[in-house]
Amino acid sequence: MNLPIYFDNAATTRCDPRVVEEMLPYFTEKYGNPGSRNHAFGWESEDAVDLARERIAKLIGATPKEIVFTSGATESNNLAIKGAATMYQKNPAGSEKRGHIISAIHEHKAVLDPVKRLQKEGFDVTWLEPGEDGIITAKMIEDALREDTILVTIMWANNEIGTINEIPQIGKLCHANNIVLHTDATQWVGKMPTNVVTDEIDLLSFSGHKMYGPKGVGALYVRRRKPRIRLVAQAEGGGQERGFRSGTLNVTGIVGLGKAAELCAQEMDADGARLIQWRKRLEDELTSSLEVTQVNGHAEKRLPHLTNISFGFVEGEGLMMAVKDIACSSGSACTSASLEPSYVLKALGVGDELAHSSLRISMGRFTTEDQVDFAIGKIKEAVLKLREMSPLFDMHKEGIDISQIEWAAH
Repeated sequence: MNLPIYFDNAATTRCDPRVVEEMLPYFTEKYGNPGSRNHAFGWESEDAVDLARERIAKLIGATPKEIVFTSGATESNNLAIKGAATMYQKNPAGSEKRGHIISAIHEHKAVLDPVKRLQKEGFDVTWLEPGEDGIITAKMIEDALREDTILVTIMWANNEIGTINEIPQIGKLCHANNIVLHTDATQWVGKMPTNVVTDEIDLLSFSGHKMYGPKGVGALYVRRRKPRIRLVAQAEGGGQERGFRSGTLNVTGIVGLGKAAELCAQEMDADGARLIQWRKRLEDELTSSLEVTQVNGHAEKRLPHLTNISFGFVEGEGLMMAVKDIACSSGSACTSASLEPSYVLKALGVGDELAHSSLRISMGRFTTEDQVDFAIGKIKEAVLKLREMSPLFDMHKEGIDISQIEWAAH
């Protein structure tokens, strides 16, 4: 087995070789600008973009004209959140307030930061706090609604713990109250069934590199009917993408994203069935054989491929070094340079020490059963070895109450 083995598919996925094969001609042979409509090179690229748009729309139950291409989910989130808030703001005469937005404290930074920017600009924000299961429910949204609520932005599935929020129920609630719903579906699209119509979603963001496509390309779904969603563009120029996102299209990346969407539509069910079995095996083996070990988030309402496990009495940095043959993480890739414990786990009430000694393990299409078994054995070995060096674990085994002992900060 080649080491290290990859268990960080929530950060990025390997680009499927079939995706690469479809992209290759658009680097050197089919290189026209799709905006060049006076010759065959431009027509050829435009046709490729149209095909990709159709494949992506089919994957999420949209129409091709509702797909806006971007550089990835971060840009899509910014366009959706800032664009919708600015378009639908409610600013009564003589008031500095610009409207009410609802989000959650354990969203990805690509949602948290745009919402915080709007908060500084005069929008009022309600930050929802999840329970220990990590889930945001429709009841939480309902309780937070106000007359001036204009936008709800809640991720479909959490990128660190994999828990699934009640997006279809939230969508129904938002539509009943004429409120725009945006969801960051970066971890969801391509892995779980999606229908933006029946799920009553207005704006949906996702990235190619999370679904076996290339980096640097993503999309934003923008509803066109019942209701028609309008946005204020965040970048101006040539008016591409219905005026929502100016700039020459990344044809090569878009072709790859379209092919990735087609493959996900074909293989999603089989991939999910296999990965949920392996994820449960990994969770069951580790929690049953290692005491003071917990799976973070809801036990069942979670993505098939992602788990987050905390190991008590283990020093966090030591754990990451001890499992260096397994390429996993202790949280989001966007915050991996931080020495602070995961803000997502802290939002669930996980203490600093357990949050520091947590592993996010995420499998994918190219994960093998042998790799899963290797990871289980390697993590067990690492935790047991590190606990042998922990005086607190010795006290725990002897039945001494250590709950009042202040652990040293990492």
